[in-house]
Amino acid sequence: MIKRFLFLSVIATSLSITSCQKEEAGNKATVENDVAKADQELVVTDAVREKVKELNFNSKHIEVITQKNLNGESESVFQIEGDILMSQETLSEMEPGDITNKQYRTYNLVSSPRNVNVIGYTGGAGQGLTSKQRSALQRAVNNYNALNIGLNFTLTFGTNYQAYDIVVYQTQNGQAGGVAGFPSNGNPYKFIQIYSGMENYSTATNEHVMTHEMGHTLGMRHTDWFSRQSCGQSGESANPDGAVHIPGTPTGYDSNSVMLSCFSSSESGNFGYYDEVALEYLY
Repeated sequence: MIKRFLFLSVIATSLSITSCQKEEAGNKATVENDVAKADQELVVTDAVREKVKELNFNSKHIEVITQKNLNGESESVFQIEGDILMSQETLSEMEPGDITNKQYRTYNLVSSPRNVNVIGYTGGAGQGLTSKQRSALQRAVNNYNALNIGLNFTLTFGTNYQAYDIVVYQTQNGQAGGVAGFPSNGNPYKFIQIYSGMENYSTATNEHVMTHEMGHTLGMRHTDWFSRQSCGQSGESANPDGAVHIPGTPTGYDSNSVMLSCFSSSESGNFGYYDEVALEYLY
């Protein structure tokens, strides 16, 4: 049996929440105030669970963890479903939307056409990419440049990362997988963390993780968010909220998608057919 690993994806969008009816608006405002308070204190309250459920995430599995950023600063965030991180402000700002069981994106996308500058971090303190990870990142960038989309990606390696659109670096935690975020203000999410345990896997599997996390920075959600079938779970029936389906992608489970919630140690690193359809539709 192939062991499968969870992805971690930090969500960093900035969206407003509106309501048509005054009573609903009042109730929502109360929930948002409670969520904002919980964000400040990082307490998993009933209001937090209700908002997580509204956004189509599993409200039964929420905890508070601390993550270390590239600049050395630490940030406390909510961890949901074991593989999704939400920043302090995001939970109260995210907005649900109509969906069906197909491939999905967030509301925020990257402005196009444009060039996206990517840097693989090579600094010290265990945060520089290994030789294998650098090769995998080059292959992931090649995957995107092979698409017929309005985004072109250029890749370099170094330590002066501030001016770049996407920064890919390593986190020393011994785990397999990575973490990234969603676009804001027309820009891709800036930081992708690759976990140090990926050094134990092939270049192709590292390529898969890099390609997956880059997908998040462009606004792609997990393909099987509604069932998490790739993680060996039967899933829960998802309410019609929290994701936007992409026309032309299949109904139900797509086992070939690079954007599945979990991955195996035998990945090819390549896009599935409908991943390409989805990205070419969006961009």
